[in-house]
Amino acid sequence: MFIAQRLLSADLSELSTTLSDWRQRWPKAGVLALVPEALAAQVPALQQGCARVACPLIGAIFPQLLTEQGFVDDHIALLCFEHMPEWVLQAELDEAGVQAWQAAVQAMQSRAAPAPKPPLLFSIFDAMVPNVGALMDELYATLPSPLRYSGVNAGSESFQPMDCLFDGQRCVRGGVMSWLAPAGVDACTRHGYPVSRALLTATSGHGNRIDTIDHRPAFEVYQELIQREFGVVLTRENFYDYAVHFPFGLVTVVDVLVRIPVALNEDGSLLCVGEIPPGNLMRVLRAPHVGEGAALPELVEFMLVQQHARPPEPWLTFYCAGRRMHLGEQAAQELQALNALSGQGGLIGALSLGEIDTLQSEGFPAVPRFHNACVLVLG
Repeated sequence: MFIAQRLLSADLSELSTTLSDWRQRWPKAGVLALVPEALAAQVPALQQGCARVACPLIGAIFPQLLTEQGFVDDHIALLCFEHMPEWVLQAELDEAGVQAWQAAVQAMQSRAAPAPKPPLLFSIFDAMVPNVGALMDELYATLPSPLRYSGVNAGSESFQPMDCLFDGQRCVRGGVMSWLAPAGVDACTRHGYPVSRALLTATSGHGNRIDTIDHRPAFEVYQELIQREFGVVLTRENFYDYAVHFPFGLVTVVDVLVRIPVALNEDGSLLCVGEIPPGNLMRVLRAPHVGEGAALPELVEFMLVQQHARPPEPWLTFYCAGRRMHLGEQAAQELQALNALSGQGGLIGALSLGEIDTLQSEGFPAVPRFHNACVLVLG
């Protein structure tokens, strides 16, 4: 998917040489930039450098980057498209903004070259957008023909507002960037979280807030279930120590979608990363240990099948910040195992704040879904 890549030091001393070389070798090239939050102030310099050589630029700011050295925040990753794909950066997601984004995606889709599989739309949302799942559902409903979907959330791991999506001229917050991947690109997203026995219903709430579960205060029910199922005594004081290890799972027809609680309100309601539709059936999950669950084997199998006999090349990899919070230092071990077992030529990507995939199952349409706690590979 990317013809070249480069990790730049914080001072961007190699930016000009790198871009000039890429543009000379591939005249229609463009750049995807992944910037760690610690280096957000360097985005204007990136924009200026790309403008000097007329190189199209899209990018996003993430908590940290992924490299073969682990999680880093002192480098910027540049990934070079041989041919810059069509893309849209929508800065506002009010009603008019959503309609403009949908129209832009539909226009890109209409111009896509015929291929054996539908094009893959990769979207990067600001993590502060509270209804990513609903927006993807609405997009799916408006399109005249199918797409495949993948994507992530960008922004600050503190979930404080920041300008985190950018192109060659703008850096915005509260929006979405979407681009159509080149033909042949595919993605896989997995979490591998074991589920509890109890089945719950989110009886009231709004967006990503759960007010009541089974008609009782959400935190009260959550406390009781975690103690009964997992032996953990949860209090307001230790909520942030334990919640990431015991997320909710929205029950679907084929699996569960992880929703990590990230805040406990005074009224006992819970805020999650991603929507919890009232009336949705849920389970409480236990985050797996390294080597436990099917996530890693399934990702490796997918990557090996996609690569066939081609020389190994890096896949763009995203790793959920919630998953890293749960595993701690072992998260780097999981990434190293993925890199080694898949045989990919290096590791490059970012720490994400939510992930998007496509549900593709026999008898069901290919629909987009929003996750937490996943590893996503694209290549």
